[in-house]
Amino acid sequence: MQTGKNVKLFLVDDDALFLKSLEIEFLQHADFDIETFSTGERCLEQLSHNPDVIILDYHLNGVDKYAMNGIETLDRIKTFNPDIPVVMLSSQDKIDVAINCMHHRAFDYVVKSETAFMRLQKIITALFRYKKMEKTLSWYMERM
Repeated sequence: MQTGKNVKLFLVDDDALFLKSLEIEFLQHADFDIETFSTGERCLEQLSHNPDVIILDYHLNGVDKYAMNGIETLDRIKTFNPDIPVVMLSSQDKIDVAINCMHHRAFDYVVKSETAFMRLQKIITALFRYKKMEKTLSWYMERM
């Protein structure tokens, strides 16, 4: 995670309207450096930009019906860097879909709804609070 800089956030969704509204919400509520992608492949091509968090749609075949899905993209992100937190998004409110995402090492799962942005905001805030505590604990342990 970056310190002293804006959080670099990748948003990946094949629904252009949802993607743009999510981007606008994040830009209005916090200082983020945001990159948006309509396919998992495009996101993967830019992982060298070192995102702090990735919000990734579960289904990604709306732009290209042969595009890799969210789980395949998640697996490749974790192969590239297992420490990048990935929050999965889906319109499916099914526990088996959420469990599948967690088995593939997603940080969390959010159902697309009118409260999705607020939930994402809380997850990212909690994630950074945890990372800050982890850093403080590490600093303290080194001095013991």
